Amino acid sequence: MVSAATGLKNWHRVVSTGSKPEDLAQILAEDAVFHSPVVHTPQEGRAKVMAYLTAAGSVLGNDTFQYVREIVDGENAVLEFTNELDGIHINGVDIIRFNKEGKITDFKVMVRPMKAMNKVWEMMAAQLEATQAEGGAR
Repeated sequence: MVSAATGLKNWHRVVSTGSKPEDLAQILAEDAVFHSPVVHTPQEGRAKVMAYLTAAGSVLGNDTFQYVREIVDGENAVLEFTNELDGIHINGVDIIRFNKEGKITDFKVMVRPMKAMNKVWEMMAAQLEATQAEGGAR
């Protein structure tokens, strides 16, 4: 059985190289689910999870992003992160579950404070909209 520690190595590799869709596809289970801090319904399936994580990589992947704490237990990992967007300090948590192959099956994000959540929502919505427009133009 593969533990979360093995899956996390792959996650950190993908994040450190820009969260590219082709890299994310390799570490996401087909039936992966994403839980957004602002979207009320879970986003189900590899394609949707990949879209959200790619957008998050574009929005949050700046020089101030860093994971500051990790807790790993069996198939689960909790990663606390900090970041700054437009002068707003962000503190968040990624809660990730991995399957026995080390692929991500469940990814939940929580962000605080409210001002930070609003900024992330604003920038993520714009990024997802731009990505959909690009996909529609192809």
